[in-house]
Amino acid sequence: MIEHLPPTPAEAAIAATVNQAAAAREPLRVQGHGTKSAMLRPVQAERVLSTEGLSGITLYSPSELIISALAGTPLPEIEAALAAKGQQLTAEPPDYARLLGSSGRPQTLGGIAATNLSGPRRVAWGAMRDHVMGIRAVTGRGEVIHSGGRVLKNVTGLDLCKLLTGSHGTLGVITEITLKVLPASETSATLVLPIAGATAAVAALSAALGSPFGVSGAAWLPAGSLFPHAVALIRIEDFAASVKYRTEKLAKELAIPGTTILDAPASQAAWAGVRDATPLPLGDAVWRVSVRPSAGPDVLRDAGMDGFLDWGGGLVWLTGPASQEAHRRVETAANAAGGTWTLMRAPDDLRLAAHVVPPEVPALAAIARRVKASMDPFGILNPGRMYAGL
Repeated sequence: MIEHLPPTPAEAAIAATVNQAAAAREPLRVQGHGTKSAMLRPVQAERVLSTEGLSGITLYSPSELIISALAGTPLPEIEAALAAKGQQLTAEPPDYARLLGSSGRPQTLGGIAATNLSGPRRVAWGAMRDHVMGIRAVTGRGEVIHSGGRVLKNVTGLDLCKLLTGSHGTLGVITEITLKVLPASETSATLVLPIAGATAAVAALSAALGSPFGVSGAAWLPAGSLFPHAVALIRIEDFAASVKYRTEKLAKELAIPGTTILDAPASQAAWAGVRDATPLPLGDAVWRVSVRPSAGPDVLRDAGMDGFLDWGGGLVWLTGPASQEAHRRVETAANAAGGTWTLMRAPDDLRLAAHVVPPEVPALAAIARRVKASMDPFGILNPGRMYAGL
C-alpha cells in the first residue's frame, strides 16, 4: 500500500529542495556520503541533494527482528546496534570503498538500499530488497510517500519497497528504511577446497549448496588472491556444535583431498574479503555479471579477464582494461550465458559511452519510462544514472 504522508521536518526540507529543483528543471545528484558515485553512469547534475543529515535509528525491536533507520545513518552504527543484541543484517551488505575509491566515509543505509547491494549470504537468504519491509521517500514531485510497514506481513497493492530498492535514486529520495534482521550466528567455519579449475569448483559448490548442511557462502578464488593457490570456499554459520558437525560431515561427503577447515576468525576474515571484492586485482574497469551458477565459469573464461566467483558461481567479478572492446567481451559473455552485467567502475568516458546495465527490451523500457514519468515527471532525480536520457 502507498500512503502520502505529512513530512517530518527533515523530509520537509528535502521536499522543498526537490520542489525548487522541479520548478527550475534543475537536475539533482541524490546521494548519502557519495561512496558509490563511481558506479554506473556519471550523473549530469551540478547540484547535490544529500541525505547525510537524515541520521539515526528510529525504531528497533529485537524481539520482532525489525529495525528502522533514517537513510543517512552510517551502516556501522546500525551494525553495532544489532550486534549488541546478537543480531545482524541478513543481506551482509558489502563495503566497496576499495573498489570504488571512496575510502574515508562510511556508507549509509540509504545508499545500500538504493543500490540493492548484497554480500555472500545472498546465495542462501536473498538480496537486500527481500528484507526491506517499509520505506519512506520523497518523489520527484516533492511528495512524501510511504510503502510497507513495520511488521512482517504488511504489503498490499503496489510494493514500492522493491521498486525503490535498487533504483539508484532515480525514482525518489529514500528517507527511511525498515528492515527485517536475523539473529547472528554463534560461530562460523569455512571449508577450503583446493580446486584449480572454476568448472570443477562450481560443481563442488553446487553439491554443497544442495546438501542439507545449510551453506551460507560459496565462492571460488583463483591462485594468488586471498590464498596462494586456487580454492573453493564453503561457509557454514550457526551454533558452535552444529557448525562443527556440519562442516566435518560436508567435508567427508565432498571427499576432496587436501580440504581444510578455517576456524571462526579466519573464516570471518576470508568472507569479509569475498564480500568486499578484495580478491579482485583492480584494473581500469570492473564489472559484475549475474548468471545461473553453472554458467559462471564460462563467463569468466569467455571474458578473458581476471576475476573470481561468488554466490556458488552465479556472481562473476571481472576486471580489465577500460575499453569498448573489453566491455563488448563482457556483454557478449553475459548475453551468451543469459545473464546480466553491471559496469561497477570505469573512467567517465566509458561510463558515458557504454551501457552500464543491459538495455531493456522495448516493452519493459516503455514501462520504465512510464514509472519514471509518474515518480519523477521532470526528470530531476539522478538523471542518466542507469540509462542515458532517463
